[in-house]
Amino acid sequence: MPPVPTDTAAPQPPDAPRRDAAAATAAAAAAPAGSEGPGGAEGTEPPTAGEERTVTAPLVRPPGPPKEAAPERETWTRQMDFIMSCVGFAVGLGNVWRFPYLCYKNGGGVFLIPYLLIVFVGGIPIFFLEVALGQFMKQGGIAAWNIAPLFKGLGLASMVIVFFCNSYYIMILVWGLFYLVHSLTDTLPWATCGHSWNTEQCTELFNLDLCQNVSINTTVSTWTSNFSCTNMTNKRSPVIEFWENKVLRLSGGLSEPGEMNWEMILCLLTTWVIVYFCIWKGVKSTGKIVYFTALFPYVVLILLLVHGVTLPGALGGIIYYLKPDWSKLVEAQVWIDAGTQVFFSYAIGLGALTALGSYNRFHNNCYRDAYILAVINSCTSFFAGFVVFSVLGFMASEQGVDISKVAESGPGLAFIAYPKAVTLMPLSPLWATLFFIMLLVLGLDSQFVGVEGFITGILDLFPQPGAGSLRRELTAALCCIICFLIDLSMVTQGGMYVFQLFDNYSASGITLLWQAFWECVVIAWVYGADRFMDDVARMIGYRPLPVMKWCWAVVTPLVCVGVFVFHVVNYKPLTYNKTYVYPWWGEAIGWVLALSSMLCIPCTVIYKLLRCKGSLRERWQLLTTPIWGQHHLEYLTPEAEAKLLAPEPPKEKATLFETVI
Repeated sequence: MPPVPTDTAAPQPPDAPRRDAAAATAAAAAAPAGSEGPGGAEGTEPPTAGEERTVTAPLVRPPGPPKEAAPERETWTRQMDFIMSCVGFAVGLGNVWRFPYLCYKNGGGVFLIPYLLIVFVGGIPIFFLEVALGQFMKQGGIAAWNIAPLFKGLGLASMVIVFFCNSYYIMILVWGLFYLVHSLTDTLPWATCGHSWNTEQCTELFNLDLCQNVSINTTVSTWTSNFSCTNMTNKRSPVIEFWENKVLRLSGGLSEPGEMNWEMILCLLTTWVIVYFCIWKGVKSTGKIVYFTALFPYVVLILLLVHGVTLPGALGGIIYYLKPDWSKLVEAQVWIDAGTQVFFSYAIGLGALTALGSYNRFHNNCYRDAYILAVINSCTSFFAGFVVFSVLGFMASEQGVDISKVAESGPGLAFIAYPKAVTLMPLSPLWATLFFIMLLVLGLDSQFVGVEGFITGILDLFPQPGAGSLRRELTAALCCIICFLIDLSMVTQGGMYVFQLFDNYSASGITLLWQAFWECVVIAWVYGADRFMDDVARMIGYRPLPVMKWCWAVVTPLVCVGVFVFHVVNYKPLTYNKTYVYPWWGEAIGWVLALSSMLCIPCTVIYKLLRCKGSLRERWQLLTTPIWGQHHLEYLTPEAEAKLLAPEPPKEKATLFETVI
């Protein structure tokens, strides 16, 4: 195993920030004329958008009258606001509609073995890294990478990914709102045929046991259809016809955009207005709203579970969910599914966790918070499986088919399988309303926290200390308007094809794995794993377990590379519903979306190295020297650290990880 990467192969003592500054100043003096000089001392006005600070200023104030300092960064009113915001953002629709299906598909309870293993070697380390980075640098997703300015492209890449994610993810909320409005009726519109969107192939025959190869007449109002078991293959469920003909109004392909759906435009506008007023005042308002949006879905999940386990066939569904198949452990696809699910559900690589962490108090115990949030996230996924499969087991029992015929994931579960299940229940409008309220709230906090992370990154990129709250409100409004205009392409008849392009390429497993890999490499091998562990110790008062730095340095990058290579090798052309194959130019658009974030990292590195002067070694030294913030003057001085950290024990004693706060 290679040696643990550090900045200088040894941990930095408490006065490391001063040495960083001194080394940077000396390097700047040695650079040829015309090279980029060091940034101004702490307390000076921040650089303009076009300037580039490549070295840090000394962590002592220069002589002379001090200039006006930037106002102190806004923080959470209570630390629980941060916990709730992370729960709201990371615990989303993927926990409810993707994890249960993957668990059933990949060996039931056996799937928990690779899943939990990757949680501990991949999910938690990167989750903790992003939150700790934001808390230490007190900056959003872009400016936080001033810790290694050469790799600031990581911040740009995360902003591109979260922008795309904000643009398409909201469509799930739009569809959920549309279903919610149509659930407020005596009879669910997708439960029966005979509507304007239904075709002649529509049938309400759910239970195949009633079908005995004889003709059956079914009458709904004035609509009549004759069918038998022999021609059932051409029939379509009213649930599917409502989804495709009423909600999506699906066209023939990506090249046929068709008309816009005005009902969907109203739902889209309503959803963006709600998102805007959730985040326009900053974390003070966001921190209050997430208490409802993060906790309410759990109330509904419990109600749905209590109701679901009382339904006939529910036990069979739960057995299917948990039944172990040990042979699955030797299949590579099972481990890849586990890794992909962890990176998706933990919201890694989007920059939003860094933005949320930047509003923490400097001495908040983010190490403890990372483990708490990991437990909440994974337990929610596991618990949701009981809710989903109790209902799917009931539906399979009612239709007289195997549960594999009704098990779905993603939008297929939310808008086809579950709506079909509630039509078979007593008081179906009530359960449909509860389900879609939960779906809406579950996705809403993920959406507005993602938008909050994007806005934080943009505002930190162009700091204007005296601008006030009006600047944030206008920036939030502009962001929502731009995303709304992009979303108009997804409320057309070909909108589902556009949505799937964004979903499979812009924030796909490939882009997130690429981002996570470089985050670990930069922190562990460029900045220094031991050095960052020391920084964490300065914040929380003790060093985390050594396994964390080994994950950053070796294990997590290897996991990312393995899953990334598997995705690339097993790449298949994009299809919709296993029937429509995207044209070559459609896939080309998808790869443009993916590469627009992935290329930010190497392009920024090349640009900065070419722009800087001096030898390659001098450029590397200048561009990897951290740019410290105003708060480091207070927290990273030897006097402050002496109060926080324990004195170094004598070498002959084996005292490990003392904590003195």
